Amino acid sequence: MIVPPLLLVALVIVLYLLSSIHILREYERGVIFRLGKLLPSPKGPGVILVFRPIDAIMRISLRTVVHDVPAQDIITRDNVSVKVNAVVYFRVIDPRPAVVEVENYMYATSQISQTTLRSVLGGAELDDLLAERERLNQDLQKIIDHQTDPWGIKVSAVEVKHVDLPQ
Repeated sequence: MIVPPLLLVALVIVLYLLSSIHILREYERGVIFRLGKLLPSPKGPGVILVFRPIDAIMRISLRTVVHDVPAQDIITRDNVSVKVNAVVYFRVIDPRPAVVEVENYMYATSQISQTTLRSVLGGAELDDLLAERERLNQDLQKIIDHQTDPWGIKVSAVEVKHVDLPQ
């Protein structure tokens, strides 16, 4: 049995259109590059069309990420060595700069969290570190949020979890 060429072309077109359909969940947005240029607004949620190879899509989750900052060795202002770990809560507010402005926004936010934790808590005395934890958490949150703002990232909270005191 020979398939007519017109039917074969129609079948290829239908398969191409079906493969172009993408479904984005409520908490996802699709950043689309058309011929390498960023489209003006992210797509989703719902059904979107991505025509490959002209379009490329990057899915970005808008949910809050809970990042555990590993224990950092910190020397306080009064020369006491402590280990401190923390938790950073952040989410993507604008997916476009999260894709375009930084290579990996998760890794970059993690690194900024670590370095800011060391610098802010290194400027505090041990008594302040233990007694004024709430104020230090707010300072950390403001500084990290200010640094990640150009990437479309909103840091909602930073909590110092544990302080290991020297023996």
